[in-house]
Order: sequence, then C-alpha cells, then structure tokens
Amino acid sequence: MNLPTIVSQSEWDTARERLLAKEKEATRARDALAAERRRQPMTRIHKEYVFEGPGGKANLADIFDGRRQLIVYHFMLRPGESHYCEGCSMFVDNLGHPAHLNARDTTLALISRAPLAEITPLKERMGWTLPWYSSHGTDFNTDLGLTTKAGEAFGLSVFLRDGDEVYRTYFTSERGVEALGSNWSLLDLTPLGRQETWEDTPDGRPQEEPYGWWRLHDEYDN
Repeated sequence: MNLPTIVSQSEWDTARERLLAKEKEATRARDALAAERRRQPMTRIHKEYVFEGPGGKANLADIFDGRRQLIVYHFMLRPGESHYCEGCSMFVDNLGHPAHLNARDTTLALISRAPLAEITPLKERMGWTLPWYSSHGTDFNTDLGLTTKAGEAFGLSVFLRDGDEVYRTYFTSERGVEALGSNWSLLDLTPLGRQETWEDTPDGRPQEEPYGWWRLHDEYDN
C-alpha cells in the first residue's frame, strides 16, 4: 500500500500549519454560507398533511413538539419496500442525542412514505429512538420534491413555526446531507479517506466503487 511520506516531527509540524491555514479558510467560508443561509427567504406550508406517528395522528405543526424549529430527515422508505436504504440508515446512525437540539428550541424527526407498520420493524431493529412519522397517503413527499417521475429521493428539510403557521426555510440532499454525517466527515480526516473511486487519492491506496461498502450497521462482517 502506498502510505504517506514519513518525515521528522518538525517537517510534520510545518506541513500541518500549511494545512491548518487552508482549513481555517474553509471554516470561514462555511461560516459565511451559514450566515447567508440564515438570511434565506421561507415559504409557507399551506396544505394540512396528516401523518401517523408514535403518538397517533399528527399534523406538521404537531411534529415540532412545541418547539420553534423542526429538522426533518426524509428517510427513503417507500410503501411495501423490502430493501432498506443503507445511506439513510448510516445517516440516522450518526444522529446524536436530541437534547442538545431541543435546548435550542429545535426538534429532529424522520418522515417516510411507508406506513408506520412498515417503519416500526426497522426502527426497532436498528435501535433508533428518534420520532419517525409516516406520510403514507399524503402528497407531502411529492409537494416537497422528494417523490418525482424520476423516482424517490432522500433529503433534509428545515421548518420554522410562527404561531400556527409553518414555513419551510431550507432543504438539502445528496452530498449536502452527507456532509452532516460524522462517519463521512471523520473518514475525510484519515489517510485512506472514504476509499471510494471518486476521491482524489494517491495511487496505491484502497479504493472501490462509491456506496458499495455501505451496510445497515448489523450487516457488516466482523
């Protein structure tokens, strides 16, 4: 395997300082993006969707659980689906204890198109405790752009509640969601990276096709 070059401690410190300067520049750029995101316009959710959740039927305002902000991960699970999305599952595995978000007046929840009876077995199998709602029988996924003629997609939406009115303030999908998961971020810090063919990696490092190594957490070989 082609490993990183071995250098002295002083040479390592110099290289680290060069990289640190670029990392700080990237951090400032992310801060600027976050500031712009906070100034983005929002759009009102006019339709009354009825979801099925842990406590029975609920509308979108109910999912806020009395808080001002709501983050929804749109878990890609269709009605009658026998295959569970490994990427969505990995993302949910990365979500920490919600108390810290709750302390900032923010609720985190999952929503899927599958009926609740099909959601519950996976939730129990994976040991997840976050509230997970079914939008089965509603236009929620279609209206929010998650279900189109091209197929089903995953994503993450942010909502704001002002009294009885609910607004959608943000949406991201694909690599935008991936950047929020700590597994990918942690692997990006390592010499071998994610070990996927799209990465700019020195020759001789292990690489395979993207997504091929992803599994539900109880399906990996020891």
